[in-house]
Amino acid sequence: MTKNESVKKKGFHKNNKHIGRYNLKKLIASTPELGEYIVKNPRGEDTIDFGNTKAVLVLNKALLKFHYNIIEWDIPTGFLAPPIPGRADYIHYIADLFPKKKHIKALDIGTGANCIYPLIGTKVYKWNFIASDIDPISVENAKKIVQNNNLEGKINIKLQEDKNSFFKGIIDDEYVDFTMCNPPFHSSIEEALGANKKKRESLNKTRTSKLEEKLNFGGQKAELWCKGGEILFLKKMIKESILFADRVGYFTSLISKSENIKPLKKLINKLGATEVRVIDMYQGNKISRILIWKFN
Repeated sequence: MTKNESVKKKGFHKNNKHIGRYNLKKLIASTPELGEYIVKNPRGEDTIDFGNTKAVLVLNKALLKFHYNIIEWDIPTGFLAPPIPGRADYIHYIADLFPKKKHIKALDIGTGANCIYPLIGTKVYKWNFIASDIDPISVENAKKIVQNNNLEGKINIKLQEDKNSFFKGIIDDEYVDFTMCNPPFHSSIEEALGANKKKRESLNKTRTSKLEEKLNFGGQKAELWCKGGEILFLKKMIKESILFADRVGYFTSLISKSENIKPLKKLINKLGATEVRVIDMYQGNKISRILIWKFN
């Protein structure tokens, strides 16, 4: 895909259920607890206090219940509460790779305690998922979510016991149509805290009430940072992916830092990939990128 072929329209994927403002009345009717976290924005309109981690958690519960019929969903204190609309976008862009195929099996690498991608992919497209993570607490919670929503036949949660592997020990002899991953962005806890401070200061410029120092900073070590950061994480994944070329259709991953795209594409091409592309996802002022490659 050339640069001119990347997504130009600023906004969510056309199939995303979260285009436009949240319908708070319907969400509150579905999840009454959400009503406790409604605040007024500077224009006097009802909104959610996104600096309040509890408010974000309850909003996620409401969105999952109302739009995806996920009745039971929760995460342990301190774990990442992902923004549902952006996560759904990744799923929809991957679906574009399979316009006619109905029976899809996917692998979510680093599913976390929230298990968001498999939940949305299963509910919207009826895909089957393997979901892996290196953290036993995340695996335990993800299994609980799957069981509470009677999705054991659709989502298989696995503990990755080798922290240096992505596909080994997870993909057996089965064929996987695609893999997906939202890698740790940062190379250290200091970098992660610094990025959070910068984000908080930016948000505070337009807020009537200031975000506190540690608000809105959910996420354990493996979710937010790893040694070498995103670039090293993905280089390791790419090098291992060639060993599974005959068992995986498309390998995909989110890329948070645009400067990482060029060296990663160079590595993929060096390993003999038959296809490499980058999809830009526009979500307001934020741009996320999906790196996609395949060998066969």
